[in-house]
Amino acid sequence: MKLLLTSGGVTNPSIHSALVQLLGKPIGESNALCIPTAEYGHPMCTPASAWRFIAGQSPSDLCGLGWKSLGLLELIALPTVGAERWVPWVREADVLLVDGGDATYLCHWMRESGLADLLPSLPDMVWVGVSAGSMVMTPRIGAEFVEWPSAPDDRTLGVVGFSIFPHLDAFPENTLADAERWAADLGVPAYAIDEQTAIKVIDGSVEVVSEGQWTKFG
Repeated sequence: MKLLLTSGGVTNPSIHSALVQLLGKPIGESNALCIPTAEYGHPMCTPASAWRFIAGQSPSDLCGLGWKSLGLLELIALPTVGAERWVPWVREADVLLVDGGDATYLCHWMRESGLADLLPSLPDMVWVGVSAGSMVMTPRIGAEFVEWPSAPDDRTLGVVGFSIFPHLDAFPENTLADAERWAADLGVPAYAIDEQTAIKVIDGSVEVVSEGQWTKFG
């Protein structure tokens, strides 16, 4: 699986170019599935914000990039329909567009649905995450980012070996000093990234793609 882990989505030409490179073909020739699940685990998200993501009207604008086809994959529904139905939908897609919200909630439903187990068998799939949709791939998100009351702890999937502090300087509580305190407790390397930054991961090789600000800790 190829990863494009963003804070704010495809927000500039550099990140857009990285996405096309990962796809290996134009966006207009690529089939996408969008995953809004993380939204439902975060108190700041609403049905309206989930709709804006799906409709391509959110700031991340992942769904409005001009895909050949775009479908909705709601992880909460998958355990009730059976893998024989939904696994072919995923295998036929070129890219998964994964919205933000609460990463622990998203992690829970990735495991419950079986998507987390399926991903290692999809080497050519591109995963584009926004905020929690990126953080879910890390080992830990830090207690500061856990908003889902039923989360057992701050651990997530650990697909990559580093953690992500998103929205650097986008909010009063997301300063570089806040990120430094957050990173000190994690025990793994970490990146603080702003809305103009993404982290591209292919076969374990990590590259920062940025037209903004970012810092690596550890």
